[in-house]
Amino acid sequence: MALTAIPVGFVAGLFGIGGGLITVPFLYYIFGSLGVDQQFIMHLAVGTSFAIIVPTSTVSVLTHHKLKAVDFDIVKNYGLFVVIGVIIGTIFAASLKTKSLLLFFSIMIFFFGIYFLLSKEKEQSIISEMKLYIKVIFGLVVGFISAPMGIGGAIMNVPILKFFGYSINKAIGSSAAIGFLIALFGALGFLVSGNYLKSSLPLSIGFINIPAFLIFIPITTFMARIGAKTVHSIDKNKISKFFGIFLLVVSIKFFYEYLKL
Repeated sequence: MALTAIPVGFVAGLFGIGGGLITVPFLYYIFGSLGVDQQFIMHLAVGTSFAIIVPTSTVSVLTHHKLKAVDFDIVKNYGLFVVIGVIIGTIFAASLKTKSLLLFFSIMIFFFGIYFLLSKEKEQSIISEMKLYIKVIFGLVVGFISAPMGIGGAIMNVPILKFFGYSINKAIGSSAAIGFLIALFGALGFLVSGNYLKSSLPLSIGFINIPAFLIFIPITTFMARIGAKTVHSIDKNKISKFFGIFLLVVSIKFFYEYLKL
C-alpha cells in the first residue's frame, strides 16, 4: 500500500489531478484482498481517495502558488458551482451499487485515457473571460462526474482552463486548488453517506478507511511537492502518453471486474 502512494503523490503534483485515478483502482484491489464487504468496496475506495486528496492537493496548491501558478479568482467563482456538482454527485454515488460504480468508473476512465493519449500541451498567453453560464454548466458537470470517481476533477478542469487561454502551468495550479474543494466536500459526503447507510466497515469512518488514509498521506504529500516542482521543468507530452495507456489498461480491467459481478 505504501509503494502505491509514491506514484499517486507524484502524479497529483505533476498533472494537478489529485491522484484519484490511480488511488481508486489500487484501493479497490487492496480492500478486495482484505475481504471488505463487496457491497461497499467501491464506495470505500472512492471515499478514502477523496480523503487522501485533501492534504495531497493542499501541498500541491501551496507549491504551485509559490510558483505563481494559481488563479484564486477562478477558483472562487468557478469552484462554487463545482462544489454544488460534487454534492449532487455524491448523493448519486451513494445510491449506486458497487457494480454500477465500477461500470461508471470504467467508462469515464476510458475516455480520460484517450484524452491523455491524444492531447498535446500548448501554451497560450491571452486569457478569455469565462461567462457565468459556462461556469455553471462546466462546474456542475465536473463536480458531478468527479464525485462517483473519487478524483479531484483536474483531468477535466485543466483542458477547460486551457481552452479559455490559461497556460498549462496556471491551468494545472488552479485546477489543483479546485480539486481541493472537490476532495473536501467529496470526503465529507462519503463520510456522511457511509454512516447513513450504516456500512459498518472495519477501521473506517463512513466510507473513509483510516489505515489507508494514514499510510498514504505522508508519502503522497511529499511526492506531490516533487511532482508540482517537476511540471515546471519537463515536457509532459511523453508522460501524458504513458499515463493514457495506464488509464486504458485500468479501464479494461475494471470493466472485466464489472462483468464478473
